[in-house]
Amino acid sequence: MNKKINYLLLISIILLSLFGLLMIYSASNVWAEYKFDDAYKFIKNQGLFFIIGLFLLNFISKINYQIYNKYSKKLLLACIILLILVLIPGIGTVRNGSRSWFGIGSFGIQPSEFTKLALIIFTSRYLVKNERNMNNLKKGILPILGLTLFIFGLIMLQPDFGTGMILVMTIMGMLFVGGVSFKFFLKLGVLGVVGIVGLIIAAPYRLKRILSFLNPWSDPLGSGFQIIQSLYAIGPSGLLGYGFGNSRQKHFYLPEPQTDFIFSIICEEFGFLGVIIISTLFLMIIYQGFKIAFNAHDLFGKYLAFGITFGLAFQCILNLSVVVGLIPVTGVTLPFVSYGGSSLLITMIGMGILLNISRYQK
Repeated sequence: MNKKINYLLLISIILLSLFGLLMIYSASNVWAEYKFDDAYKFIKNQGLFFIIGLFLLNFISKINYQIYNKYSKKLLLACIILLILVLIPGIGTVRNGSRSWFGIGSFGIQPSEFTKLALIIFTSRYLVKNERNMNNLKKGILPILGLTLFIFGLIMLQPDFGTGMILVMTIMGMLFVGGVSFKFFLKLGVLGVVGIVGLIIAAPYRLKRILSFLNPWSDPLGSGFQIIQSLYAIGPSGLLGYGFGNSRQKHFYLPEPQTDFIFSIICEEFGFLGVIIISTLFLMIIYQGFKIAFNAHDLFGKYLAFGITFGLAFQCILNLSVVVGLIPVTGVTLPFVSYGGSSLLITMIGMGILLNISRYQK
């Protein structure tokens, strides 16, 4: 056992989180002052979750990750029960059109965030147990794929398409690392496209998002509003931006800029320099995550590290792609940086597990 954790990963996590706190205050103070008469409303909430997250990260980094192998089934079952409970009116609360929260005062807990990590843990155990069957469709692939799609279905009932997509993409990445042939993913990709088309037909608002993505100006005050305002923030920012606190789009142009579109405010205030800062820190975390996975002491640790890193990487890619207009709006936050207690806590927990795995490097 290597008693020292991966300090490059730890430092990158803390720096990115602190930068996120700084930007949450800058992005939200105007809106918070207007709505709550308290410019520090969002930064105080996120600051509390950051302190709790740091405690959890430190605590979990000292717990042997093998314990999750033992309790993987119970963890996933508990999360599935929560996913079902949150759909019940009176228990789950609706925010931004999705019944995906348990409201606790002014705070909210999103069970789908915890389910992502629980499914990664369960899949890691499954891949170890079924190592020889992962090219057998019936014995190896279909059971875990069916479970993933079942959980995806529960999340879509909320609905939360972005979180569901991250979950599915993460498990697909883990299956690929687990030895599933590339041909299977090509066939699955075709089915995935058909499925996405079906989801779009089932919910017309998704079609509006796609149309606004292709031509935001077709509905500039409706479905295209967010992406237009985001591009207005990013476009003129230049090399160094307008300076900290000087964003124009946060003045009621870009809706709730402290959440999904916080990267737009970073670009507006820090310009290309802000892009470099954020990108460097994320790339460092993702690189160290893959490095830990490759050097893990055992297969369970290897799959677990890959899954946590895949999940973080896919979420970053989805969020940044939306903000710059490469894909339709998905409602996915930027890890460590966007406002959101559940997202920050579960990301910190995942990083704590990753840091613990780094203690057992080859």
